[in-house]
Amino acid sequence: MARVNYAYKPEDDTRAAKAMGYEMPISLKHAVEICREIRGKKIEEARKLLEDVIEMRKPLPFRKHKKKVAHKRGLEKWYAGRYPQKAAKYILKVIKNLEANAEYKGLDVENLVIVHAQAQKGRVIQRYMPRAFGRATPRFQQLTTVELVAEVR
Repeated sequence: MARVNYAYKPEDDTRAAKAMGYEMPISLKHAVEICREIRGKKIEEARKLLEDVIEMRKPLPFRKHKKKVAHKRGLEKWYAGRYPQKAAKYILKVIKNLEANAEYKGLDVENLVIVHAQAQKGRVIQRYMPRAFGRATPRFQQLTTVELVAEVR
């Protein structure tokens, strides 16, 4: 596994915690929407939001990837939304890892704010399914890398 650098470098590394979910089997579009929503929130608020999405109590607004997305009740100032449960479960694990890294560094977890949340493309796992008459159908799986950085505010 290659070493992946973070796209964001905090000014004071002693007051920041970082975590990365490397090549997770989730939708890139869902991860982008989740990262947009949790950026700027405290860790506890982000965890509560993702737990509500997983339990389908609160929809997540889809602002960029919104074509043919149904309207959802309960969204503030937006119309399109969904419940990306699988991506929320994986990103919730990264948030818990971020919190554990902050505790290990001795930071105050209640005052941590997620200043950087980014999802980017990972590898493509290429598979082929054999079909009749010597043909084959590709079944490609796009992996996603999510990185989070929280700083004490």
